[in-house]
Amino acid sequence: MNPIRIEDPQDERVAAYVDIRERDLVGRQGRFVAEGKVVLEALAATGRFGIESVLVLENRLAGLQPILERLPPHVPVYVAGRDVLDRIAGFHMHRGILAIGKRGELPAAADLLGTLSANALVAVLVGISNHDNVGSIFRNAAAFGAGAVLLDRTSCDPLYRKAIRVSVGAVFKVPFAIFDDAAALADTLDAGGFTQLALSPRGELDIRDAVCEGPLALYLGTEGEGLPEAILSRIRTARIAMEPGFDSLNVAAASAIALHRFARIAPEKPRLP
Repeated sequence: MNPIRIEDPQDERVAAYVDIRERDLVGRQGRFVAEGKVVLEALAATGRFGIESVLVLENRLAGLQPILERLPPHVPVYVAGRDVLDRIAGFHMHRGILAIGKRGELPAAADLLGTLSANALVAVLVGISNHDNVGSIFRNAAAFGAGAVLLDRTSCDPLYRKAIRVSVGAVFKVPFAIFDDAAALADTLDAGGFTQLALSPRGELDIRDAVCEGPLALYLGTEGEGLPEAILSRIRTARIAMEPGFDSLNVAAASAIALHRFARIAPEKPRLP
């Protein structure tokens, strides 16, 4: 790994990093931006997405050596001083670590479901329009052993820079797919033997009483409006019990509770005294 020094913010070799906030809004022609050490480590470790290049603040280079040495030899590592890096990015980059990833082709939802275990837990996101919430849900999905996240097209892009950062790289660890039609997805899940459960403040079942053996698809909807009535009327619903007069949690917090309730992780063995 031979770092390449960048002295000019207009250097064409780092053009993909220029004004990253603005370019996040208009897309990057099949690319995405990963930011921070933990996120870069997850991107490099999982191998699910390609890496086009890395741009690092000069005083962060030494601490990244174990990660950078695992990158394919064709991936250039660019190094810049503080002033140059900030001018490239368009704002003060306090983390000082960026990478350009390649999106590639996502699997179809049905194909992804076909790769999961017989006891898989899947999160289904409908209308989740906040990047922080999407990132947090992916983080929770990774923590509690979800095999996949499925998102409808009205939900935020998991590969948006902020969603990646909030997820602490979990979007690279948990496979995901995009679906167009919730009814068609429900049919696919039925055919795959999945129990389907929709989270709603008006749920018929207290989530603590819900029992599920085998694969489970857990639906999460946008805050305020919640899941569409077409979904709520089709599949069983569950609620998180709360104090009287308070019936709503942030969807990311609700996902943590629900995913933990159905977590596909082996319980820890008790330690002997």
